[in-house]
Amino acid sequence: MTGSVLIQAALIIPLLTAIGIAIFNRIPDLREGVTIVGALALFLTSCLMAAAIAGGNPPELFLGEAAPGLSFAFKLEPLGGLFALVASGLWIVNSFYSIGYMRGNRERNQTRFYICFAIALFGAMGVAMAGNLFTLFVFYEVLTLSTYPLVAHKGDANAQRGARIYLLTLLGTSIGLFLVGVVWTYAIAGGLDFVPGGLLNGQVGTGAASALLLLFAFGVGKAALMPFHFWLPNAMVAPTPVSALLHAVAVVKAGVFTIMKISIYIFGEDLLNETPARDWVLAIACFTIIVASLIALTKDNLKARLAYSTVSQLAYVTVGAMLADPAGWLGGALQIAAHASGKITLFMCAGAIYVATGLTNISEMRGLGRKMPMVFIAFFVASLSIIGIPPLAGDWPKYELMQGAADANAHYVVGVLILSSLLNVAYLLPIPILALMPPPGTPAPAPYKTADGAPFFTVAAPAFTALLCFILFFTVGSLGAFLTPAVGVR
Repeated sequence: MTGSVLIQAALIIPLLTAIGIAIFNRIPDLREGVTIVGALALFLTSCLMAAAIAGGNPPELFLGEAAPGLSFAFKLEPLGGLFALVASGLWIVNSFYSIGYMRGNRERNQTRFYICFAIALFGAMGVAMAGNLFTLFVFYEVLTLSTYPLVAHKGDANAQRGARIYLLTLLGTSIGLFLVGVVWTYAIAGGLDFVPGGLLNGQVGTGAASALLLLFAFGVGKAALMPFHFWLPNAMVAPTPVSALLHAVAVVKAGVFTIMKISIYIFGEDLLNETPARDWVLAIACFTIIVASLIALTKDNLKARLAYSTVSQLAYVTVGAMLADPAGWLGGALQIAAHASGKITLFMCAGAIYVATGLTNISEMRGLGRKMPMVFIAFFVASLSIIGIPPLAGDWPKYELMQGAADANAHYVVGVLILSSLLNVAYLLPIPILALMPPPGTPAPAPYKTADGAPFFTVAAPAFTALLCFILFFTVGSLGAFLTPAVGVR
């Protein structure tokens, strides 16, 4: 199968899945069966594309021009291949989880939910495979628009408010800042292709480069860099499978992936190191890491705490991008995969707790591990991964980012990462520890909201992704070799 056919398949499969879901609207088993088959097919396609990249034949596809100089072009390089694998692979897990959650919670508009989810994966795959900034921008917006109904899924006043903030923030930053950066880049370089070494390298002065970098850093609102982070906590009104999509599968990962892609292929190492604004964005990312963690400490609502944790953890990728050296870039790329596996586990655990008990506040969960041990063990494992404890996936990104900071003489970044890990301990570990090992005299946990407790898939899915945190730790050598053509060799 040629590379162009694989790219076409990766774009068509999510759309065909959405159509199939609509056709079987009134037959839930078939509707959700179509979702699972589509997710499996997309992951298989992503694996074949990754194999082609590893074999030195990156898939490419040219679909034509929307206007002179603005082409729909796709070329999958290692960084995009990693994002495609993460998004498509976790779509499978999240689809199984969604079946248990949506049915167990008796959610309305389930067909619309699955359709929008499939279209969101179409957008994510387009972002992953984009061969130029124009293509990436178009699919970035597809991802925003397709996830808006998911954030507004519940339809109440809070959901509508959260969805409005979500849509207006992401469209406002992308059109008001990101698009301006794209147009300015085209005016300078005469094109928008992603070029190894940087499209703008040697074509722009440091002043213009600084302005462009700020436009991109804040224009990519999905990266949730402060002060454009507030849409993410507000989007927590959505059902938990949507939160998992936002935080782990596609949305925020598309944001930080875009930051990495622009850093490597639009600026390049040499230009980025000469750009004064690189230090400013690096400092803002470090500020975001610490402040978001401190805010997380104050939140009793579990999903709100996890949302601010995501804001903090996403900034790790921006830090890696701004370090502008191979170790930093590798650390940022590995963080995309490690954070995805850890954070989707945490959110799915939160959803399992809610479906079974109706509880949302951490203060009400003491002793709940007696009734839901598998859920809280999975939460504990994922928390250790987020903290960066070996042998779990989150250890390697922090190691590489610290190495990158040392190589770039940005030694304060090492201190920020260490402090961040300590704050991770403070806001994550008490949750599973107090649930599994409550102090003497803790009241018995509240009765289940449903007779059977958490549905099977809402427990099995986070157990699987918790195991994935271990697997990723031991496969980092292969991941590093796969990413080397994109991030360089130390």
